Amino acid sequence: MVSVRRPARPGFTLKQLAELAGVHPSTVSRALDPLKHGLVAADVADRIRRIAEEHGYRRNSVAASLRTQRSTLVGVLVPDIANPVFSPIISGITEVVRGQGFSTIVADTGGEADSGLRLVDELIARRVEGLVLASATRNDPVLNHCLAEGIPVVLVNRADDLDRAPAVVSDDILGMRAAVEHLHGLGHREIGFVGGPERLSTGHLRRIGFEQGLTDFGLAFRPDLAVEARAYDIEAGRSAAVDLMRDHPELTAIVAGNDLLALGTCAAIRGRGLTCPGDVSVVGHNDMPLVDLVEPPLTTIRIGPRQMGHEAARMLLSLIGGEAVHHMRVVLPSTLIVRGSTAPPNKAAQRR
Repeated sequence: MVSVRRPARPGFTLKQLAELAGVHPSTVSRALDPLKHGLVAADVADRIRRIAEEHGYRRNSVAASLRTQRSTLVGVLVPDIANPVFSPIISGITEVVRGQGFSTIVADTGGEADSGLRLVDELIARRVEGLVLASATRNDPVLNHCLAEGIPVVLVNRADDLDRAPAVVSDDILGMRAAVEHLHGLGHREIGFVGGPERLSTGHLRRIGFEQGLTDFGLAFRPDLAVEARAYDIEAGRSAAVDLMRDHPELTAIVAGNDLLALGTCAAIRGRGLTCPGDVSVVGHNDMPLVDLVEPPLTTIRIGPRQMGHEAARMLLSLIGGEAVHHMRVVLPSTLIVRGSTAPPNKAAQRR
């Protein structure tokens, strides 16, 4: 059976709704306010909402915002909304803030600082009560602007070098070390790295983790074994991997700074007439949606982006509520997920 919502009855007021429900208008106001409905007995609130639904009554959120000086809006800035890793982060944020009566506005900066600054000003003009930045660089002008404006802000997935704002990130160093440990255990000794941009904490820390992994397992790190991709996308990964394998045909394995770079690396391997993992093994990072369905399924580092969104949202709500945040950087664990893109090196690869 299809439920049809009744259109709002012209002139139907909050006072009339209160009379039908047999309560005071202030009780109706609290019951329909996402931030105050907990002050009303559950059965009474349910009855009020049911009557409101039957008569098509809608709370005027704009008027309420002007009256209370609260917008119950949270802004989320991402660098590339098409990147699959950000979807579960946004979902995690939305799940938490919605439970506290807030709504989210998501904006795509395109990875450009000027765009980020403009979007922050537009969101502040819309009276958002706080911001989550998934777009921050290591010394980010957008973060500088948010701090100068005094708006509550939390970083997610990426951090600021000086920890000037709370951040929720994955353990980038440990994740890369686990990738190297996995490849070393399979017998690989010639391992290269296709990393993300160094201006981002993820690019910087994951390279450090790769270097530490090589050292921990007795393999010498050489700077020419690590290349920096210009962006976190497939084409940038392919281009960087082409250069790396041209200069080092002896490589039997490559660790990539994220899954999109890993997919680009696999494309570069095919472009050389080689196979993955038959000739070159590949490990990604993030375990973004669908990487288990590519061919070969991608071995990668799982970071739990939805949980990152949950934690970032909780921290932001604490800041909005005037509470202290006790940890400036929350680091969530990373987990190696082994699939079909890694295997022991074959003899032909070792001869290269």
